[in-house]
Amino acid sequence: MASSTGGPGARPPPANISGQMLLLFALMISMLVLFDQNLRQSLGEIVGIGLAPIVGFGGDRPILTLLLTGLVMSFFSIVVRHFFMDWIEQARNARMMSAFQKEMRDARTSNNTFKLKKLTEMQPQMMSKSLKTTQTQFKLMPFTMIVVVPIFAWLSNFVYFDVSSTSFSVPWEFNADMKGQNLLPNWVLLYSLLTLPFGQVLTRVLKYFTFGKKLRNLEQEGEVAREVQDDQGEETGE
Repeated sequence: MASSTGGPGARPPPANISGQMLLLFALMISMLVLFDQNLRQSLGEIVGIGLAPIVGFGGDRPILTLLLTGLVMSFFSIVVRHFFMDWIEQARNARMMSAFQKEMRDARTSNNTFKLKKLTEMQPQMMSKSLKTTQTQFKLMPFTMIVVVPIFAWLSNFVYFDVSSTSFSVPWEFNADMKGQNLLPNWVLLYSLLTLPFGQVLTRVLKYFTFGKKLRNLEQEGEVAREVQDDQGEETGE
C-alpha cells in the first residue's frame, strides 16, 4: 500500500474550500469595485477623505502622489506576504523541483524507463510541495486587497477628477497623458513604473535578512552542538 508521503498514491493536499471561497468572494468584490464606475467613485470618495489631505497635494503633483501611494501599497503587500511566507522552505522546494525536473529530462534523454517510472511516481509529491507556496500566496490576497482596492479606487478619482494637468514625460514619449490608454490606463502603467523597482528591492532586502538570520541560527546551533560534544568527550576521558 502506498504511503501518505510518497509513491504512486501520493496526492496533493486537499483543497481548502473555505479559503478558496474567501478568495473567490474577495476577487468578485474587487472586480465589482474596479469595473463598476459608480461604486468605484463612491469608494474612492470615502478613502479620499483621509488620503487627499496627506498625499493629494491639491492635484498639483500627481506623479508624487502616485509614487507615495504606490510605496504605501507595495510596502503593505510585501511586508504582509513576507511574514506569512516561509522563504527558506520556498527556496528549498524550488531547488528540489529544479533538481527533479533535471532528473526527469535526463531520464527521458537516456530513455531510462525504470528511472522515469520512479520519478513519475514521485511527481505528485513534488507538485504538492510546489502547490503549498502558491496556496499561501492566494490565501494572502484577500487581506492585501482590503488595502489595495480602495486606494486604487481613490487614485482613479484623483487622476480623472482632481489632477490639474495629466501630462507627463517618459523616455519613449515626451507628452503622454495619464488619462490615455495603452492596454491599461497610462496612470496605472506609470504607477507600476514608479513602484515596481521599490517592490523588488524591498523583497530582496527582507529575504536577505531572513536568510541571514537563519544562517546565524544554524551557526549558533552548530556551536552548541560542538560544545556538547566537547563536554561529552571530556566526561568520557575522565
